[in-house]
Amino acid sequence: MEIDIQKLIFEFIGGLGIFLLGIKFMGEGLQKSAGDRLRGILDKFTSNPFLGVLAGLIVTVLIQSSSGTTVLTVGLVNAGFMTLRQAIGVIMGANIGTTVTAFIIGFDIGAYALPILAIGAFLIFFFKHQKVTAIGQAVFGFGALFFGLELMSSGMKPLRTLESFQELTVGMSDHPILGVVVGTLFTLIVQSSSATIGILQGLYSEGAINLKAALPVLFGDNIGTTITAILASLGASVAARRAAGVHVIFNLVGTTVFMLLLGLFTQYVLFLQTQLSLNEEMTIAFAHGSFNLFNTIIQFPFIGLLAWIVTKLIPGKDTTIEYKPKHLDPIFIQQSSALALDQAKAEVVRMGEYAYQGLEETNHYLTTNQTKHSDLALQIEGALNSLDRSITDYLIDISGGSLSEFESEKHTVLMDTVRDIERIGDHFENIVELIDYKISNKVIITEQAQEDLSNMFDLTMSTVKQAIKALEKADREEALAVIQKEDQIDKMERSYRKKHIIRMNEGQCSVSAGIVFVDIISNLERIGDHAVNIAEAVLGEN
Repeated sequence: MEIDIQKLIFEFIGGLGIFLLGIKFMGEGLQKSAGDRLRGILDKFTSNPFLGVLAGLIVTVLIQSSSGTTVLTVGLVNAGFMTLRQAIGVIMGANIGTTVTAFIIGFDIGAYALPILAIGAFLIFFFKHQKVTAIGQAVFGFGALFFGLELMSSGMKPLRTLESFQELTVGMSDHPILGVVVGTLFTLIVQSSSATIGILQGLYSEGAINLKAALPVLFGDNIGTTITAILASLGASVAARRAAGVHVIFNLVGTTVFMLLLGLFTQYVLFLQTQLSLNEEMTIAFAHGSFNLFNTIIQFPFIGLLAWIVTKLIPGKDTTIEYKPKHLDPIFIQQSSALALDQAKAEVVRMGEYAYQGLEETNHYLTTNQTKHSDLALQIEGALNSLDRSITDYLIDISGGSLSEFESEKHTVLMDTVRDIERIGDHFENIVELIDYKISNKVIITEQAQEDLSNMFDLTMSTVKQAIKALEKADREEALAVIQKEDQIDKMERSYRKKHIIRMNEGQCSVSAGIVFVDIISNLERIGDHAVNIAEAVLGEN
């Protein structure tokens, strides 16, 4: 029989494309209809590793992507929302959650793929309600997933008669390591373990591959899926890189254990197939589910060891930005409002130090154009917003008790200062966005303008640093120095603005460079104003 290679390739790659698009649409639709509560689920339910596994499982089922959950987890670890040990539980749960796609494929709904697609499209195009459109998107993705699989299956049908393919599957039966390599490489390429499993289900149902050859491919697919987390962690913090490292170790250890027990596992899968009268697709789904479930059960008691290993493999001091407050213990509010106010002040000072660090990173971004600096600055801005909410709530709780006049004054100072520090974060976020604009639109800033920005940044940063120091030590001298410096910032801003207009009139500067320059110095001037507010609050308190 003559095989039409072009038809085979076109149907396969077209089907794969539609399948991947289907998974993406389905995940996005589910995510939108569930509301953006996923971060919340991960943040709240990870207090112990068992809950972490559960949270990872739920989120992965919702977004239909273990890589997506792992990347989200890497982001949360990077942001200081989650510890490495909590993240390990989530990653284990994500590995179990990803098997749901294979079970969905196991229900042979391929014949209804086109009407499901039509219903999804109908919901997307004829309803303006956001929730209905999101459900439509999920339904459309669901249909596309099956339609893509059908196309891939019909493309793969002739493979079993192809001699070279038969040799490959025989080779994989005789040398399971080859199967692992094939599974790993294929998942690395298509960036979706669900796609590899889907193809495997298709091949197995067509009789193009036997179970003994299919299982190692399935194990390899779990190793391949770790690439997304690795890519997500490349520019991230040490803790985030460790979380991605755990994902790799977890799947490598699982694959090694199951390769050693391959004969036993194959017998177990065949037993399930006969006892539960499973079709071929469902057999692979059960094998995939069992592998990830057993792997989690085996490694769950060793979460501490996994964390230790990965800390040794990826050394370095962690520069995680902690979103959560360190000093705000509610117990102090009951004990003594004076103690509670001291705790709140310690947290405000910590928040101020973050604001200074964010300014520093923004300055580095301006001079180097390296996105690692802008990422860190924006992360700090997120932490400032989070701390602002936590400290304000804590201060409101303190004011519920009876405060002396002195305590009341201190309370007001802290309330005002928190707001000023949070605003500093907003202003350096504005500057980061201006630098983004400068880079993406290839705006050239003259050497003189660059020098002016650098001078103003230095002065603003030292003013903020001094204001926080004045707050921490309740130091009048430092506070007075801040007010003098701010006067300098105002004069500097006016003089630089004039110099800049001259440069523009002489044609040295473009209009867009002018806008960027003026907006940056006015944001720095506003940061100076907020530093003065902090200093004046200190003077008022004294």
